[in-house]
Amino acid sequence: MLKPTDRLTDRLKIRHPIISAPMAFAGGGELAAAVTNAGGLGLIGGGYGDPAWLEEQFKTAGNTPVGVGFITWALRKSPSLLTDALKFNPVAVMLSFGDPRPYIDEIRSAGALIICQCQTMDHVWDAIDAGADVIVAQGSEAGGHGASRGTFTFVPEAADLLAREAPDTLLLAAGGIADGRGLLSARILGADGVLMGTRFWASKEALVPDRHHSAILSANGDDTVRTTVPDIARNLNWPMGFSARVQRNAFVQQWHGQEAVLKKNLSEEGPRYAKAFAEGDPDKTCVWFGEAAGLVAEIETAGEIVEKIVSEAAEFLPT
Repeated sequence: MLKPTDRLTDRLKIRHPIISAPMAFAGGGELAAAVTNAGGLGLIGGGYGDPAWLEEQFKTAGNTPVGVGFITWALRKSPSLLTDALKFNPVAVMLSFGDPRPYIDEIRSAGALIICQCQTMDHVWDAIDAGADVIVAQGSEAGGHGASRGTFTFVPEAADLLAREAPDTLLLAAGGIADGRGLLSARILGADGVLMGTRFWASKEALVPDRHHSAILSANGDDTVRTTVPDIARNLNWPMGFSARVQRNAFVQQWHGQEAVLKKNLSEEGPRYAKAFAEGDPDKTCVWFGEAAGLVAEIETAGEIVEKIVSEAAEFLPT
């Protein structure tokens, strides 16, 4: 039996149970505002902590209600970034990849909803203990950073736990969701809505180079891989247990399985990677999309994406 759709939409004051993921470097103010204006909720990606960039993206979003998301272990190094972001009155703050507890009181005091993204059941328990308003069960199919659980089993397991321990806490499904079938399936599995990254990464408003967009249009889900190569190339010390899902392109093929060699050559390869990324090169840097690549046929506006997903889900509902 499907959950009522109004739990999430009522709490967030949105029309559709669709939230865009706060993708670092790609999820800016224009995309967040476009998703919100289409009836969902857009989240700006706080990334690794650039206060000037974050302020610029909030200003780009203007008066449109949007939220923001942070890589929690990176936020720990620059906690003032949260304070600065809360001055823009975000609807919600999403915390991922680290202990959310140090930031809960400040977020709550600012009147924002707290979203905790989880990759394991232990993470879900931590989010319940922290008092999260919304929990995201992120499956391994997702683009960008994540862990090893599959969406299809992780979401209902998290839903069952919340039903027993925290029935008022909302649940979003993430990982491999890109169309109406995914939205409807997420609801059947027990989620109140979905958090989508890859599908909105492939939107006209996303801060993604054109050649990277071209790459996803010629790819399918088999063309991605979970790897630590991008973190090594950028000299980022991600916590154990997390890896990134990216396109299996020439750069990744060269270094995946040769991580120790990449580390030894980082003084040369690091600058090369940074230069290629700045130039939007899809072969000599990492291209950040997930297994939903095979469900992306064109680069559309965020509004068109939301409308299409909602229409598709309605077609599959029993009459």
